[in-house]
Amino acid sequence: MPEVKKIIINENISGQRLDNFLLNQLKGVPKSKVYSIIRKGEIRINSKRKKPSYKLVIGDEVRVPPIKTSSKESQFVPTNVIALLRASIVEENDDYIALDKPEGIASHGGSGISIGVIETIRNFGKSYRDAKLVHRLDKDTSGCQVIAKNNKFLRNCNKLISERKVKKTYQAVVHGNWIHKDGIYEINIEKNMLIGKERMVRISDGGKIAKTYFKVIESSKHFSLIQCELITGRTHQLRVHLAELGFPIVGDKKYGIKENKFPISSGHKKRMYLHANSFISKDLNIHIKVKPPKEFKKILKNDE
Repeated sequence: MPEVKKIIINENISGQRLDNFLLNQLKGVPKSKVYSIIRKGEIRINSKRKKPSYKLVIGDEVRVPPIKTSSKESQFVPTNVIALLRASIVEENDDYIALDKPEGIASHGGSGISIGVIETIRNFGKSYRDAKLVHRLDKDTSGCQVIAKNNKFLRNCNKLISERKVKKTYQAVVHGNWIHKDGIYEINIEKNMLIGKERMVRISDGGKIAKTYFKVIESSKHFSLIQCELITGRTHQLRVHLAELGFPIVGDKKYGIKENKFPISSGHKKRMYLHANSFISKDLNIHIKVKPPKEFKKILKNDE
């Protein structure tokens, strides 16, 4: 039986989120189990409970309870998935990989998903074993995703994101002809776990403030193409915010319109029409832009 571990955080680990640190330490342990032991208080930082989003600092003592882990260092990932993500790389250097993530692939495994972007990249080769997500994209969201190749770059990104010095923009096709003015909109949202452990959020006066800048790019009879910039970075922020404004994202099964509202003649692709199109940081000298798929313009063009 494994023993209790007490890990002292050094400068190479400082800045990581607690959940990401544990997922890396407890390879082979299901993601749901990792979050469960955090929630139950079995993980202690300096003898205190912490949330999964807690950022580790130099000198922190992390208590990890006895837990069985897989003897495998990496998960098996089908070669076609590895090839797909390799082909999706838009930029790479010693610090990071930037992908044009295909829709339908999760950022990481867990909750019934065996593999995701990060597990696949760690199977690119030995030099990628310590790769970590800088930020997450929902499974059904496509577009720009940045993965750190070393802890120094990850720490810098985490710091700048928390200071709101990283600009992340998205494009979304929504139901309806957009009526709102360009500008920043606010709502209060909180996480709400449903049966089946499906992660959702809801609007609540007691929730955290979520701010988004919206600007209409183009509209047709039934749809609008919207540029969205995250001012804050809450779970499912864009999806909930657009639905609350009365313009849910096309193909959003959680927060959108359940029945099919597409004109029959549109010939649309069945997907969620949300795409991350930029990740920009002057401090890091990063300026990554990824064009949305052709179907984003096509759905408006074919709208009758």
